[in-house]
Amino acid sequence: MATPTERPAHPSFWEAFRYWLILGFISFGGPAGQISIMHQELVEKRRWIGERRFLHALNYCMVLPGPEAQQLAIYIGWMLHRTWGGIVAGTLFVLPSLFILATLTYVYLTFGNLTFVQGIFNGIKPAVVAIVVFAAWRIGSRALKNKLLWAMAAASFVAIFALKIPFPYIVLTAGILGFIGGKVWPDKFKVGGGHGASNKTYGPALIDDDTPSPAHTKFRPTYLALLLVAALAIWGAAMLLLPAGTLHDMGEFFTKAALVTFGGAYAVLPYIYQGGVEHYQWLTGTQMIDGLALGETTPGPLIMVVSFVGFVGAWTKEIFGPGSLFLAGFIGASVATFFTFLPSFLFILAGAPLVEATHGNLKFTAPLTGITAAVVGVVLNLAVFFGWHVIWPRATEAAPFSGGFECFYALIFVVAFIALRKYKMDIMKVIGACAAIGLVYAYIA
Repeated sequence: MATPTERPAHPSFWEAFRYWLILGFISFGGPAGQISIMHQELVEKRRWIGERRFLHALNYCMVLPGPEAQQLAIYIGWMLHRTWGGIVAGTLFVLPSLFILATLTYVYLTFGNLTFVQGIFNGIKPAVVAIVVFAAWRIGSRALKNKLLWAMAAASFVAIFALKIPFPYIVLTAGILGFIGGKVWPDKFKVGGGHGASNKTYGPALIDDDTPSPAHTKFRPTYLALLLVAALAIWGAAMLLLPAGTLHDMGEFFTKAALVTFGGAYAVLPYIYQGGVEHYQWLTGTQMIDGLALGETTPGPLIMVVSFVGFVGAWTKEIFGPGSLFLAGFIGASVATFFTFLPSFLFILAGAPLVEATHGNLKFTAPLTGITAAVVGVVLNLAVFFGWHVIWPRATEAAPFSGGFECFYALIFVVAFIALRKYKMDIMKVIGACAAIGLVYAYIA
């Protein structure tokens, strides 16, 4: 490890490979936690990338559809070791989670009716709602530095909650307003991407503000053309290999989810709920919330809940017959994961060379600031969506407050939020405590 006054040596490909593999197993805590882990290790300790370069890459990832933490890993892996570095970083970020989540989903489907399992999940669900609310507060408190941005967040919430406007239209409008605002009120939009600019320094970094961009990060039309052809070929071949029916539907649906949904995992979940629960009926609304609970307690991006949806959908439809349920589930989970994450590699590897040329340019960062404000409103909408299902589990849209109020689980939500917000407790500890409380309550209620 270099001293704080020395620039670190360039890591070898295998040194970076080991880091990305370890990260895949320890990346708990959702997007905020995963980004924090990468920042601590890559910016503060190893100093492979500087603070501002890290934030600049993150700003771009936040505006894209898909998981920003995984996309950030692809971006940094690409900066360090070209295209293969990005592919390895992004793949290892999600691969451990796929196997872990598939195993846990099998346990859930096989033993989910047991009081023991139900109690644990009933305790975790209100904790998940608290985590989503805390995510909205965390992003908002760091990104919304003035009344104008708070107003944009409030307008975003009203637009999606009351007016039912699709999020892609909301994010497009927010980006346009951010672009205009950057010209009219530059001081209001000077912080981009939602994680703030920072003046902190941890010593000279390998890739820093004062270092020239690596040669391979320069934009090359030939590279872009080859990348687009390769991505389309991979996607097309995968779709041709899928048999008609459930798996083919999953390939199409999760491709659309990856391309048309913005704002990270919390914003994409309502879209997945609408398709997986209401349209294709791969799983129930209650199972969807249980899948989110599993996603919160396993490493990897929260959007890995798509693996749960794919597993349950293929299991429920018995695509290989009643005697091969686990195989069906694992194939379904793999298909959902593949088609959800494939576009992320294309977005980063194709767009990052252009983004590197915009470093420090307000024209680029101001729209991201507006979009981040919109994301805060959408995340809050998701918290209301899940909170309603947890606290009024038997209610319907026609009668939203019918079926009885679950006072105990509302109390768990409040306590979990206070633990996260006031006492800054670790997310995994909060989930573990709520699971234990739910388990005890299941046996004494």
